Amino acid sequence: MGNRAGSIPALGTRKEVYAMIIVPVKEGENIERAIKKFKRKFDKTGVVKELRRRQQFDKPSELKRIKMAHAKYVQSLHAHDDM
Repeated sequence: MGNRAGSIPALGTRKEVYAMIIVPVKEGENIERAIKKFKRKFDKTGVVKELRRRQQFDKPSELKRIKMAHAKYVQSLHAHDDM
């Protein structure tokens, strides 16, 4: 059961799930409005954000440092709100 030429990989072998974006356009609806709906749905998928994130490798220690700095920032915001 090897990977034959032209075969499709088995479902569940990758973490990503790709879905086609469908924008229903009503009759007589402005095309600009449909494009705006498409752009909004596309932005919600986060594809561009993920591509930018993957353009360079970040060391796990860097990610941990960034995450800790963000946690301190959020904690200071909550402490400021309590006053």
